[in-house]
Amino acid sequence: MRFSSDISLWWLLPILAIAISLSMWLYSKKTNGWVSDLSKRWRIILIALRSLSIFLIAILLFGIIFQAFNYKKEKPILIIGVDDSSSMLNYSDSASVKKLIDEVITAAKSELSDKFDILSYTFSSIPTTLSENWKFNSEITDLSKAFETTKNEFYSRNLAGVLLLSDGNYNSGTNPIYAVEKYNTTSVFTLGVGDTVAKRDQLIKHISHNDVAFLKNDFPVIIDVEGIKMGKTSTEISIESNGKKIASQTINFKDGISDYEQVTFLLNASSPGIQRYTVKLTHKDNEYNYENNTRVIYVEVIDSRSKILILSSAPHPDVSALKSVWDKDQNLEVDFKLLSDWDRNLKNVDLIVLHEPGLNVTRDLQQAILNNNISKLFIVGSQSNSSSLYQMNIGVEIPAGNNLDDTEGSINDGFNHFEFSEDLKKAFNYYPPLKSKFGNYKTPKDAAVLVYQRVGPVVKKDAQIFFSNGRTESGQSYKYGFIYGEGIWKWKLTEYARNQNVTSFDELISKTGQFLMVKQNTEPFRVTLPKSFTPNEKVIVNATVLNASLEPVTTSEVHFILYSENGKESKLQFGASGTTYKLDLGNLPAGKYNWKAHTTINGKYHEKRGEFVVKPSFLEQSENSANHILLKQLSEKTKGSFHTLKNYQSAIKELKNREDFSSVSYQESSFNELIEYFTLFILIVLILFAEWFLRRYLGSY
Repeated sequence: MRFSSDISLWWLLPILAIAISLSMWLYSKKTNGWVSDLSKRWRIILIALRSLSIFLIAILLFGIIFQAFNYKKEKPILIIGVDDSSSMLNYSDSASVKKLIDEVITAAKSELSDKFDILSYTFSSIPTTLSENWKFNSEITDLSKAFETTKNEFYSRNLAGVLLLSDGNYNSGTNPIYAVEKYNTTSVFTLGVGDTVAKRDQLIKHISHNDVAFLKNDFPVIIDVEGIKMGKTSTEISIESNGKKIASQTINFKDGISDYEQVTFLLNASSPGIQRYTVKLTHKDNEYNYENNTRVIYVEVIDSRSKILILSSAPHPDVSALKSVWDKDQNLEVDFKLLSDWDRNLKNVDLIVLHEPGLNVTRDLQQAILNNNISKLFIVGSQSNSSSLYQMNIGVEIPAGNNLDDTEGSINDGFNHFEFSEDLKKAFNYYPPLKSKFGNYKTPKDAAVLVYQRVGPVVKKDAQIFFSNGRTESGQSYKYGFIYGEGIWKWKLTEYARNQNVTSFDELISKTGQFLMVKQNTEPFRVTLPKSFTPNEKVIVNATVLNASLEPVTTSEVHFILYSENGKESKLQFGASGTTYKLDLGNLPAGKYNWKAHTTINGKYHEKRGEFVVKPSFLEQSENSANHILLKQLSEKTKGSFHTLKNYQSAIKELKNREDFSSVSYQESSFNELIEYFTLFILIVLILFAEWFLRRYLGSY
């Protein structure tokens, strides 16, 4: 036992001396007259009792900590790791595998419990305690993660061995050989499941495809097909959508043990939403497994292309320069219309670009452009009419008259609505000037200026490019941008002549359009849910309800309805989690799901709809033979041994006879403060009581 204190223990000697001195003074003949009648023996006893009580009480104030040592004996630990992946049922003896494994666990606990502490875990990935009703339902096998996790969990413990029951196949993580290299004092014993002889079979080994495709665009699907002992034959691989065959190809296997063929399909994303595609191999006679001839993939087809409408009184090179940038973006649809030909259709339009807004723009055309919440970009050149621009009532005024001025541009370093590169900033040093009206300009007070006008080295207060917010007659808000001056096409040509590229010009126009088209989400009801999950992932749905001040609240009930592919409907309700809502749907079977969430906020009904997919995993169906070679290597690497599952008794017998597995004694230490010992308090009380009793007995108070 060791002890320590916050105060030097050398102070105990003077404290003991003080305790004895105080006690002797208390029991001196001058202090208490009745002491003179006591014999020397009784006086010494009373002084000793009082000194001891004072000394013990003083000791408690020292904060003395005692370190106690205990010795614990631990038997060697044996982990029984069961590969619970579905590939364990791919073999002819699958009907008896679970029964045999249960027998192994029962026999091990019965025959080895005297020698080992036996623990049973699943071993297809991160080990979990093996339950009584366990199943072969894991869709992946990561033996390396299982070994690494076990090593970390039982670090510094007496882990003697791991008894692994597996077919030796893994489809995730690294080779488990590297993981067991760290098992210096632990032996791995393996029980092999399945047949090592390859069977005649053809299977879809792997499919590569885009998770997301854009509407009306083509996307590739690359399929790897393996033929095992198929001989010199051909087969057809096809892709179906909505029950109809949409593409097919013929595969010719060579005369070999294992043939790999890769085929590529180019499919068209014709419908929006999550689309299900079924890939099929034509069945051949005497195949070992027909289940791996079919795979299902899901592709989310999104119509996310934003639409830009460019309106102008006449063709202009500035319009062509803008369109050339936006046409490069596959997510943008750019449409150019002459004002005289425009049918005033704004369906699905996200940005209106109006070139020379005061030229040939009648009052009704002006209202059609302005009286909506669509973002707008105005390019004001030499032909723009000041009175027409004033009538727009957006806080912008330009000089009247026909006098023109040439102004260069200078990037505003204080602009923070989006980031711009240093190259773009430097480009304005050589961009030629724009031609604009001569005079003073008026811009809104809340204008965010991106580029100021510059004359030579002098930067003016007038804006060349700025952004602001407008409001329709009905109160709807929208964003708009302004470019003062015509001739931006010269910027593009100058940059290309100088750098042989137009990177900075593209950046300016692209980011201007993106900023104007991004809309602020002011909806009071929001639901967040990823579009895809794996069968091993929990499906978590988050929702937010906002009050009139756009602050999250949890005073409303939020309901959720889940629709599966087979028509099953589940009605659930969100639970409050802090200032938001949360719903845990758990692990769902593979398939496509639709959902609806709804709530009532201040008496108004709000609803959100969507869909997601739980992607099926076919990894465990890709093997039709066991890999006992790997199991043997694991055992040889760690001084264990390999046995087949049917001969499990030989493995148990070897474990029982191994003499290098022995119990280990551990030294455990505990730290306790002296004041925590209740017996010390009892001792002090008994000493004080004994002193009081003797004083009364000897005639004092």
